[in-house]
Amino acid sequence: MTTHKVEQLIIATVGFFWCFLMWFSTAAFSPSIADHYGLSIAALGLLASSALWMAPIGRIIAGWAADRFGAPRTFALILAVCGGVSIASGFTTDYTVLFIERVIVAIAGVSFVVGIQHVAQWFDADEIGTAEGLYAGTGNVGAGVGALLLPRIFGVDYQTAFILLGVVALGLAAWYLVRGQAARDAATSAGTAKEAGDWRGAVFVWSRYIAIALMLAYAMSFGLEIAMNSWLPGYFDKGFHAQIAALGFTSVAGVQVAAGTFAAVQSFMASLFRPFSGFMSDTFQRKNWTPLPIVAKTLPYAPRLHWLGIALILIVVAMLALTLAGLAGFLPGSIVALVALGLFISFGTGGTFALVPLLFPERPGVAAGFIGGVSCAGGIVYPLIFSGGANIHMGYAYTAIFLFIPFVLFFFWAARYERSPAEHGIGEFKPVSE
Repeated sequence: MTTHKVEQLIIATVGFFWCFLMWFSTAAFSPSIADHYGLSIAALGLLASSALWMAPIGRIIAGWAADRFGAPRTFALILAVCGGVSIASGFTTDYTVLFIERVIVAIAGVSFVVGIQHVAQWFDADEIGTAEGLYAGTGNVGAGVGALLLPRIFGVDYQTAFILLGVVALGLAAWYLVRGQAARDAATSAGTAKEAGDWRGAVFVWSRYIAIALMLAYAMSFGLEIAMNSWLPGYFDKGFHAQIAALGFTSVAGVQVAAGTFAAVQSFMASLFRPFSGFMSDTFQRKNWTPLPIVAKTLPYAPRLHWLGIALILIVVAMLALTLAGLAGFLPGSIVALVALGLFISFGTGGTFALVPLLFPERPGVAAGFIGGVSCAGGIVYPLIFSGGANIHMGYAYTAIFLFIPFVLFFFWAARYERSPAEHGIGEFKPVSE
């Protein structure tokens, strides 16, 4: 089959876009689902966090499967399973069954690491940041599109939306299987599959300090992004209900549209600027910019570490600003803080995966699965923190102070090494190939 790296990038991106659209379609309709079933704030937080339950272990398995069996087969299977269950959920009337089905549909979120592996198998090191940024950024827009458009198109009829999303997913699964190609050449594909067969290679990746640091960095960027995608529609409904009503949105459908619009601000910023972040990582690398103290300066990829470190600091600042705007009851200020937060999140997500394929080129799927998978646990934990306090606005500050600042400090500690990451980790074991 004759193909090109651009075609493979398009296939991966479209598949990922639709997976994200399905993944967060539950959040887009959370106000109407909550109204229909009479859910409390705590139950709403549980529903928001459930979208992430399958991601941590699922992404680890999916990353390994992409290395072992190729991205096209793995991605097509994800689309087909999630599409089928999404269709079934559109006919469900029992909340418990609906909850379980939407948890299964959330498996769509594991597709990210499959596409990361796919793109890494086609693009060279000097363009990997931009290519991965285009893939992930454009695909992530699916979450924002869902929050912005699904309530406008379907109103409170989430059942029809779930059915149609599933039907399209089945068509995309067939397309990916027919036109997708695992790697630029057979040797690359075979080499990756061989490495995936050695479980010690996976343990080796998981135990490197820099891999753990990147996982934490991704937890406070992408993990936060997906948590906010799930949480924000309900947050604006409960935290700024009076302000939204003052704007003329008083019905359940109206509040859902307004809350979804405000929530989409963060998602669009986090998605649309992710290619820019990959470009900036490439630029830092070309210009050899290393402005941060402590962080390594002589490693081949050191400038990329500095770009990511800057992003993590900015995320902490934006989270604190979001709390202040909420406590003041200042809706416009909250939107501005979300714009900044979304931008800084894109810096973190793009900066992280501009590094991953370069650090572990022989095991891109395994590395992406670990870093992109375990980090999703943040998306489960954060909504529970956001909804667990006496004040709905304080959860952002608690998360920033007690989780994110320690994450940043660990990143700086791990990124200080001036030698190969293979030399720094838990234990001294190495895979057979090394």
